[in-house]
Order: sequence, then structure tokens, then C-alpha cells
Amino acid sequence: MVGTVAAAGIAVLVNTAGAAPGAGALTGLDTSAGNRRAPVGGLYDWSKAGYRGGQNLPGQNEINPSAACQVTAAELASQFAVKPNDGQDDSAGLQAAIDSIRTTCSPSASYSALSLITLPAGELEVSRELHADADYLIIRGAGRDATKITFRPDATTLYDSLTPDGSDWDEDGMTSGQGKGGWLWPGRGLFRVQSRGVHSGYASDYAAAPENRKDIFEGTVNVHWKAGVKVSAAAKTGDRAITVASVSAIKPGTFVNVRAANSVKFYEQQFATGTPYPMVNMHMRQQIFTVASVSGTTVTLDKPLEFDVPVNSTSDGSPAIGGTVYDSKVSPLVDPVVGVGFENFGFTQAMPGLSQADSVNNYGNMAPAAQMHGIVFKWAANSWVKGVRAEMTGSHPIVTEEAKNLQIVDNELDGSWNKGKGGNGYFRGSRVWDSLYAGNTSRNLRHFTFQWSASGNVVIGNDFDSDLNLHGGWERNNLFELNTVRVSYAHRSANCRANCGEEGGGGPDNSNWFPIWWGAGKKAIKWSGASGPRNVFFNNTMTKQTATGGPFTGYYADRTRIYQFGWNGTAYQHLDIEGTPITDWASNEQRDFTGGHGVDATRTDSAASLFLSSVNGTPPTSTTTSSTTTATTTTTTTTPPSGSCLTAKITQTSVWSSGYGADVTLTNGCATATSSWTVEFDLPSGTAVTSSWSSVRTSTGQHHRFTNVSFNGIVKPGASTKFGFNASGAGLPTGCTVNGNSCGGS
Repeated sequence: MVGTVAAAGIAVLVNTAGAAPGAGALTGLDTSAGNRRAPVGGLYDWSKAGYRGGQNLPGQNEINPSAACQVTAAELASQFAVKPNDGQDDSAGLQAAIDSIRTTCSPSASYSALSLITLPAGELEVSRELHADADYLIIRGAGRDATKITFRPDATTLYDSLTPDGSDWDEDGMTSGQGKGGWLWPGRGLFRVQSRGVHSGYASDYAAAPENRKDIFEGTVNVHWKAGVKVSAAAKTGDRAITVASVSAIKPGTFVNVRAANSVKFYEQQFATGTPYPMVNMHMRQQIFTVASVSGTTVTLDKPLEFDVPVNSTSDGSPAIGGTVYDSKVSPLVDPVVGVGFENFGFTQAMPGLSQADSVNNYGNMAPAAQMHGIVFKWAANSWVKGVRAEMTGSHPIVTEEAKNLQIVDNELDGSWNKGKGGNGYFRGSRVWDSLYAGNTSRNLRHFTFQWSASGNVVIGNDFDSDLNLHGGWERNNLFELNTVRVSYAHRSANCRANCGEEGGGGPDNSNWFPIWWGAGKKAIKWSGASGPRNVFFNNTMTKQTATGGPFTGYYADRTRIYQFGWNGTAYQHLDIEGTPITDWASNEQRDFTGGHGVDATRTDSAASLFLSSVNGTPPTSTTTSSTTTATTTTTTTTPPSGSCLTAKITQTSVWSSGYGADVTLTNGCATATSSWTVEFDLPSGTAVTSSWSSVRTSTGQHHRFTNVSFNGIVKPGASTKFGFNASGAGLPTGCTVNGNSCGGS
């Protein structure tokens, strides 16, 4: 199948029948501050994404040398009765070890004096959620294949409140005192990086709650309806100062969550009105900032707002939603958890009686009461997960809800028992900001998802067999680059045995999941609203299989093109078809939305990455070109690295009869034995093309792209390879590039 040619002069879909799978995740990427590109003019600044705004993850030098703050595997056994392979429940011992660090070491710890709990090799048994709420703590195993935690949720941990049809956890039906299960969102997990602090207003409810309801009230010191203060004057996008009713709980250097109330006009901007689903009073636009200063009742943030903040849901001239006025707020994180890292171990959720094989390409819930996650970050910052293997979790292996500057790197995530109704089985970033997801491998999950105002995140060098899913809720300014996304035909919502879910309600969803999913307003209104502006896709290898046993087809395959979704070059634009906003991404995935229809593709960049200066030792050039519909062209150039990866020249030669060849020569040995290149030719009208290369798009007078061109193991400087195809008709190509480098003509 071949799709339409985009207005930007690139093919949204190109035939890559038989294309080989991706080379895998780019593990070990140098994401240090010194290897990050300066912000590219006209794009978002992602240079501070990840742990502590771009600092390296901690090493041995950052661990507190005090023996009191290092719990060895032997001490886990002798002092906390945590012993591998003995079949005993290790929950109490592991929690006691964390609590001892929290009490003894965390108050005086820092990012340069971290505590360490070393897990033993072998299998540990856990039956209930572990609260990793000790600041500045590393939990480290002996290796992802050496240390394994098996989670067997007990009766207190399993959800005892399900929806009437038994298909999903019922948050609203899980009540106790003033509280309800929704306060636990996104749900219980094996590890929970979140405060257990209980607001004084819920102290009696907490004391009276049964054991399986007490966690409803934990963390309530941070909830916005208790800690938040009302905004007293409207603020605009780009402002750093915001005026509030009271600053008594807001201090310089602390975290605050700025939360803008939804309004009817905001929904109208998303073309999300006029649906059977009601608009809801919530804070779809929000973000965690650091307080730079406080003066009077004015709070100055560390960086500009990315959205307007009305005083409330009617102050912009909108009618009240559902008759109720909802306030915008600045909500301090009273007790954030910071500096927690998970490293080098594996975990799984054991489900006796269920078959892992039955979970593959099954987008339903196999055990709704057991929808436990792996690692949950909530009201957390400057934390990380590295070198972890998650296999068959109850729902999301890693999930966030109000978190900032996380670093999720070089992990392997495979499978979930629940991937259906209620939104289960994602690799999920919800309300997460300025975080880095790099070098991860994800298999047999429902989506990789950003949702609910997630912003400023970088997703680089990952290997997914599921889609990059902008699930809705005004997620914006996220960068996806250098990812391999290979989506099979079997990966679709309709593949479901029981307790099925789909994208947005309204009945069975028989559409296919393509490598990108974008939340259209009228579809996404049911749970969140539309995707927001300027989510960027660049230099990804994305393919989609559209029939059982069929070829994998390239998707947004121009490796130098910068695709900005939800953007018209200067402002937000909902995706549309000839000016009419789409109501659903499903069945519109292959349409061309460039050329003024919601995907701005007017910019290109010759570098391998918009985020990094060098990718695994390959120093790219870094020239960004922008063009407008008035045919004016501007170029912004940053200093290129010394030397270039390759030179290339297009020649006409008898080797291919009347064909063309690119003679490609390495100049500094930047290739490896597995390197592959993209060769592109522009041919004049009237040129007929034939080729034995499966990745060529055969047509007349079109742009041709040859991917996966290999150097066949040649890696030394000065080595050459040739690449060519047969053609007849109108003479030499009018243009040629190899990995973005121009080819000369002769």
C-alpha cells in the first residue's frame, strides 16, 4: 500500500515491503548535558529533559559512604529477614529497610549523598505495595536477569470493587469515609514513589479505614483541593509571574503545580463540543514548576507558562460547565518524593491459572481485580529507572501521575495481564514533564502513551512494537526521535478476548493502530480532550503492517523532516480535512495533514537528532531549514562537528546500464557494521524506474527513497560502497541526498 504524497514533498507512506525489523533500542546513549544540542531556533527547548535538568544519573561517587545509609544484601537477610529463594514473603522486610533509610538517612541526604539498598541475586516474594518514599535512595539489584521480584498481590492489595459488569476496577465504588478509590489514581503498584502523608482533614477517616482502604488517604497532603491556592489574576502563555490569593504555603525553591481550569472556550478551541459526552470541570492544562521567588502574592516561576491561566472556568467569558464554576490553582507539592532510583533487577506479577501466551495481542483485561502496576511515580521528581526488566505486570509496567524530570532508560518491558477496558497495559506518561525516555525496549503492551498535559519530554532511541500514542488532554511539546516503531496488524483494539477497551467509547473499535495515535477533540472529549500543540516526530523508523502476513509499510518516513503535530507554524491547529476538523484519528491515519491541515512539516534538519549532538559516537551535521507557504526560505545553522560522516556523489555509469549510482565514501569512520543509510533521489518527470531493491518506491517523476542501505560491515575511514538503480527517460536526477548530505552530480 502506498499513501499520498505530502505537500512538504515527502511521502507519508512509502512501500517498504519486506523491510527488516529495527536494529533494536539505542541503549547506552550519551544523554549528558555536554552532548545535548543547543536549542534549535523555532522549536521547543528540550535541553533540560531528564534527571535534574540534564545531569548524569548518579554513580558510585554520589553514594553516601556511611555504612548506616547502605543496606547490603547480607544486611537485608540478617537485619530484615529478606532472603532470596526461600519462598517467604519479603514485603515487610523490604518496607522496613526502606523505612529505616527514610527515618535515619533521608533527612540529611542529598543528590550527592544517596542511600543504597542492594537487593540479592535470586527471587524475592512481595505480596503488597512497597512505598519507596525515602528521598535520595537507590534500590539496586544484582542484574536484570539475576535479581527477580515476584509480585503476588494479596487480598488487601487486589481491588475488591469492580464495575457492575466485572470488567474493570471501579474507582468510584471503592469508598471509605470522605475518600474514594479515584484518589489512588493511577492505582496500586509493586513500588510507589509517593508521599504517604495524610492531610489533617482526613486523619480520622484514615484511622477508621480498613487496611485495604487506608491508602486512599495517603498522599492527601499534596491533593490540590487541600493544598492548592486560587489564582486571583489571569496569566498568559509566556508569563512567569502568577498572582494568587495566598502564598503562605509557597516558598522559593519548592515545586508547585499550576492548574488552569477547563472552560467552554478551551473546549471550543479543540473542536470538542457538540458530542454526547459532557465537558468536565477539571484541569487539563497543568505543569509542575520550581518557584523562583515570591513577592507579596505574586509567585514567579522558573520558566514561562505554556498555556493561558484564567482565574476560573468562566473568567474568559465562557458559561459555567455543568452549572459549576471551577477555579484555577497554584498547588504546592507539600511532600514531594525526590531522588529515588531503581536499577538492575527484574520484576513480574504472578497470576496462577493465567497463560502468558494468551495475553499476546489480547487487548482485554484478563484479571481486572489484579490491575497492579510495576513502578508508580506520583508527586515525584528527579528520579529514575535504569536497567530494569518488567515481565507481565498487572497493568502499566512504569506509570506517572504528576512527576517531573524523570529518566527512564535502558529498560526492557514485556507484557501485561490487563490491556483493555479502563486504560490498562500502557508504558504511560501522564502529567509528566521534562522527562527522558531513552533506550527502552517495549513488547506486548497496548501503547506508549503521553496523556493529560504531559509536556517537554524526550522519547529517543526506543524500540516499540506498539504505537506512540498522544492519548489526549493537551499533551504538548514532546519530542519523539530515533525510535523504532514496528506495529503489526495483530496490534489492534479489536483483538480482545474479554473485558475489552477501545479508544474513546461508542462501541467496538475496528480500526488499526498505526505507529502514531493522535487525540481528536470530539473522540477524546470522553476522557480528556484533544492532544495539544507541537508534539514533534523526527528521524524515527516507523512501519505498519495493514493485513495479516502483509508487508510492513513505512510511515512518516522522511528522516530529515520535522513533523509538528497540532501546529500551523505559529499556533495550535487541530488536524482537519479540507478545513473540517477530524472527529477521530481512526481511519484518518494515512491522510496527509501537512500543508496547512494541522501537521507542520515545513522544516527539515540534517542532523541525526534534535536533542543530542552525537548519537552513539556519530557526530551529525546540524542545519535546520524552514520554508513557508510564500516560498521564502530561512536557514538556521549551529556549529557542525569537525568532519562529516560521509561524502556522496551521484554518477551515471554503465554498471547499471542506463542507471544511476551513488558512490558513498566514509570520511571519519562513523559507521558501524550494522549502520544503514537512507539514499534519496528526485527524478524529473518522465523517468521510469525499476530496481531490485525492495525499499524503492517505484513511480514516475517522483521522490524516491532507498532505506536500509548497508555498508556491509565496512567501517574504516576512506572505505566506499556503491548504490544504484536502473532508470530510463529524462536523464540525471535533479537532487540527491544520503542521510541528509547532498550528493554531487556528474
